[in-house]
Amino acid sequence: MMFFPFILAAISLLLSVFYKPSEFNTDALSEQHSRVLLLTAHPDDECFFFAPTILALQRSSSSPEIFSLCLSSGNADGLGERRKGELVRSLDILGVEKDNRWIIEHPQLQDNITQQWDAEIIAEVLRPFVIGHNITSVLTFDTKGISLHPNHFSLPLGASYLIKSLSSSSHISVPRLFSLVTVPVLPKYVGLPSAILTRLGIISQAFLALEPTVDSLPVFISGIPDYLTTVRAILAHDSQMMWFRYLYMTSSRYMWVNEWVEFKTHPLDATI
Repeated sequence: MMFFPFILAAISLLLSVFYKPSEFNTDALSEQHSRVLLLTAHPDDECFFFAPTILALQRSSSSPEIFSLCLSSGNADGLGERRKGELVRSLDILGVEKDNRWIIEHPQLQDNITQQWDAEIIAEVLRPFVIGHNITSVLTFDTKGISLHPNHFSLPLGASYLIKSLSSSSHISVPRLFSLVTVPVLPKYVGLPSAILTRLGIISQAFLALEPTVDSLPVFISGIPDYLTTVRAILAHDSQMMWFRYLYMTSSRYMWVNEWVEFKTHPLDATI
């Protein structure tokens, strides 16, 4: 029993250390007067994967304006209308302004676990939002899509296609494109320890399976209050709350940590 006070003190210290969020190398994503568009495939992507970034950008001293564009209603099971309402509630919790969020219904961009969406169609749909709102950065999945969902990994290809086409126009400002890093399976499901290790600087390109050319990785790490906000946003998607979603909330790295790399575009006539 004599060690009990020391155990309590250690726990209190640990909680105090991880109460506040932290971030590294994030200037590229939080520049002054930046207008950031989060591009997702389905309702619930915004909180299951991107919440640490959204919440951190909301607090940024540079006050970037945040937009959300979801390219489907997630209607694979016939719940599209219900899921639209769930997305509204989730974005309310995450703090994205009502006038800065949109859900698309396009016949060729439907929620489908086996379908990769066409990059040109994504670019066509994305174009008016990027140009009309002077978007400076687009944030989305990488080409592994975190969960290997083909709708997910279609998004950076479509956004890249758009950016390449915009770059040929001298009078249009071209946004930067950033991809959320898909980590290997083991680090993907270690939950809070991933936040601890990342905060302590125990992170490497080899650990994240990144190319050696990637440096100055932008990283956002949630604190305990942000984690609880993310949980609330996820619970807003009540139609999706099967048992494994609760397991995800306790074990996923993406509840705590987001790492980003800048997605490099390719010529339109090249194979992406």
